[in-house]
Amino acid sequence: MAKFPSTARVVIIGGGAVGASCLYHLAKAGWRDCVLLEKNELTAGSTWHAAGNVPTFSTSWAVMNMQRYSTELYARLGAEVDYPMNYHQTGSIRLAHSRERMQEFERACSMGRHQGMDLEILSLDDIKARYPFVETHDLQGGLYDPNDGDIDPSQVTQALAKGARDMGATILRFCPATGVDRQDGEWIGHTDKGDIRCDYVVNAAGYYAQRVGEWFKPFGGRTVPMMVMSHQYLLTDEIPEIEAWTKDTGHKLPLLRDVDSSYYLRQEKHGLNLGPYERNCRAHWVQPDDPMPDDFSFQLYPDDLDRLDWHVEDAMARVPLLGSAGINKVINGPIPYAPDGMPLLGPIPGVPNAFEACVFTFGIAQGGGAGKVLAEWLTQGAPEWDMWATDPRRYTDYTDRDYCIAKGMEVYGHEYAMHFPWHEWPAGRGKKLSPVHDRIKDMGGVMGAYNGWERANWFAHPGDDTSEQATQTWARTGPWQARIRQECEAVRDACGILDLPGFSRFTLEGPNAADWLTGQITGAVPRVGRIGLIYFADPRGRLLTEMSVIRHSEDQMTLITAAAAQWHDFELLSNALQGVEGVALADCTADYSTQILAGPKSRAVLGGICDADLHLPWLTHQTTQIAGCQALLVRVSFAGELGWEIHTKTTDTAQVFDAVWNAGQKHGLKPFGMHALNALRIEKAYRAWKGDLSTDYTMFEAGLDRFVNLEKPQDFPGKQALLAEKKAGPTIRFVSLIVDAGEADAPHMSNLWHEGQIVGETTSGAWGYRIGASVALGMVRADLATPGTVLEIEIYGQHHRATVQPDGPLWDPNNERLRA
Repeated sequence: MAKFPSTARVVIIGGGAVGASCLYHLAKAGWRDCVLLEKNELTAGSTWHAAGNVPTFSTSWAVMNMQRYSTELYARLGAEVDYPMNYHQTGSIRLAHSRERMQEFERACSMGRHQGMDLEILSLDDIKARYPFVETHDLQGGLYDPNDGDIDPSQVTQALAKGARDMGATILRFCPATGVDRQDGEWIGHTDKGDIRCDYVVNAAGYYAQRVGEWFKPFGGRTVPMMVMSHQYLLTDEIPEIEAWTKDTGHKLPLLRDVDSSYYLRQEKHGLNLGPYERNCRAHWVQPDDPMPDDFSFQLYPDDLDRLDWHVEDAMARVPLLGSAGINKVINGPIPYAPDGMPLLGPIPGVPNAFEACVFTFGIAQGGGAGKVLAEWLTQGAPEWDMWATDPRRYTDYTDRDYCIAKGMEVYGHEYAMHFPWHEWPAGRGKKLSPVHDRIKDMGGVMGAYNGWERANWFAHPGDDTSEQATQTWARTGPWQARIRQECEAVRDACGILDLPGFSRFTLEGPNAADWLTGQITGAVPRVGRIGLIYFADPRGRLLTEMSVIRHSEDQMTLITAAAAQWHDFELLSNALQGVEGVALADCTADYSTQILAGPKSRAVLGGICDADLHLPWLTHQTTQIAGCQALLVRVSFAGELGWEIHTKTTDTAQVFDAVWNAGQKHGLKPFGMHALNALRIEKAYRAWKGDLSTDYTMFEAGLDRFVNLEKPQDFPGKQALLAEKKAGPTIRFVSLIVDAGEADAPHMSNLWHEGQIVGETTSGAWGYRIGASVALGMVRADLATPGTVLEIEIYGQHHRATVQPDGPLWDPNNERLRA
């Protein structure tokens, strides 16, 4: 028997497909001193009973990348590690019942094309030609993915495990992890067979990830945001017609997904596998009378077929052959769900040198790519692709038990739902409320959730349709359109107020604070009394995050960043501060709130309620009293008009809001929402985090040259990479485009075309109500980033003329209105 390892570079907890993939990719990257712990046999959790479908389809750029990589890996893995595998790349057909679904398919086709995949839009005749047993009379069309198919989950896991072992990695089966400890900057993984001291720990424990996650709480961790769903699929007896068709054609039927009816139908040998995602779904292990067992290895739940009746009947109507066969077997097993249905892949929030690769709802399809991403994060410090969509730090403290259960059930019941730009999912809402939440609702606020905080997206008038059904469109037209226009026009012509709770806010102070911060960012720290933007790059020169810095004194600053960035950015700062003397960092997000007052009459509004010097220039700040409360007035405006951010203690929010609101009535003050703010900021070419600003782009590619000082003596992260890029010149550049758009504006990651080639992508888009045109921001091949260059944007399958604009704002290009 091999000697039990007492040390390792990495310990992975969990031996499913994802854990095995992580071990394989670490070994392939040269980190072979790694150990995987599995309490039973490999695949004993969700892996063994998984259906094994391997789609590439996703409307998330990051997840599509992961799934595409999985298909590429699995196609070569058997030969690469010399292990037999049943991998059938049968292709798949997704069926569309509506024009809106076809538009979603066109968008996915476009994204796939950009990643080098040959997704194809199908007519009804095309569908019939590929799948003769399907009824198409009530369909609009379909989407074909030639790389989709199915794989044996146990075989792919064993193949990854064999590859890892052959490269020197260690797998300990029947060796459950029992806890972790931390000593002298290292982790100690406890097992019944002994302890393993290691540099890094990975929680890949599948549906047990929350239990494992509790071990990390003493070291800064939190409860893993997840729950467990029951997913059933049915296997039929063999069907002679399918057997005959397979023998005649020499291959299996494509995997069929009726996404509008919410199920997949796959050929299994010569029968069918039907897997519904039903609305009347069931969560498990969430009630006192249904506790999670200590060990559920290779076990299933009892059959619960009644809740599938509608889906079975619908599938039999769609593929009548299904009704000719009896049910041979029912699989009903646990599947973990995060609140948004995406996995948790990345650093554990608040915990040093600990990562999560867990809560994979589609672990087989995403497992190959997940191993690549995790290995890059560990061995290189960052993955190739921006992975915010899966980063565990995207959730903060609002993801309590009830929220996770409600959202998990909502996601499961809408597994194939379209994610329309104007729609807000209703479950799990109201987690964080502004002190003026009720006032905002009474004004007609139609709310959205931002890091758990409720903010108004737009303001409805009496009689406006605010139903969920009204939002089921990709088009800009809807009851919100006239209201967003009015809100933008109020900001342009008079003034508007936006209640903005939840800005992430950190205090940084101490005699070394300014010098330390200067050594972390690409540019300069603003002078005392000023506010400025600062940017953090990674060692590749790619854009990690953007913050606003309010410089109160030589030794005291407030850093403000996006609501969603709270845990990500605080961790970035606190990690960099390890061992630094004379600098203190604190998160005071919950203690303060913000209102945005913007528009040419905003000075008159404030002049009636405070004695501040309202003629201090743009990018300054000052303290004043409003309604007896202390307020910090910051002379900036993300809306691109004369304006201020009004920062107050959260407890003073209502008093200050009421004072501003009442004073503003004689000046035409109106409320405006996040949709209007988005339109206003895009007209100014202001970037948004994790849309226009991400680690997919360098500082120079993002057009942020003026925030990079390569002459300063500090060797800030990314400096050497940016020096090299400066010398060579970036290959892509940020541009603003005026688009001859149709009914919809360009969504994130729409292809840019030139002379029949994809030459870039959009990062965001919206209608600009001040300039009266559709605007897109994006990245394009550097030689095409010249004003006047005519490109095409592919918006939901349709090509639209787009013209590159001069660098800078489209509205008020000289910032005269901002500086007024």
